[in-house]
Amino acid sequence: MAEHQHHGYMGEKDAYLRRLRRIEGQARGLQRMVEEEAYCIDILTQVSAMTKALQAVSLGLLEDHMNHCVIDAAREGDDAGRDKIDEAMEAIARLVKS
Repeated sequence: MAEHQHHGYMGEKDAYLRRLRRIEGQARGLQRMVEEEAYCIDILTQVSAMTKALQAVSLGLLEDHMNHCVIDAAREGDDAGRDKIDEAMEAIARLVKS
């Protein structure tokens, strides 16, 4: 599965962590809204914002993976490149289904 090496997102690690912390805050805000019995549409609006934020993180990680891990594997040889592409396609399929 995940290898212990320099991953493609490492150059943006701090930015990803900031985004994820912001999303974590959004999740806590959603919990608070439900606890406080906020209006359904207001909660759904916040769910939509959180979903978009998670999608942005996913797309960024995917782009970093393609530009780093897949390219590096392709340089190693056809088999390694195909394996990384297959792995990326499986991840894309999971993202599309979610």
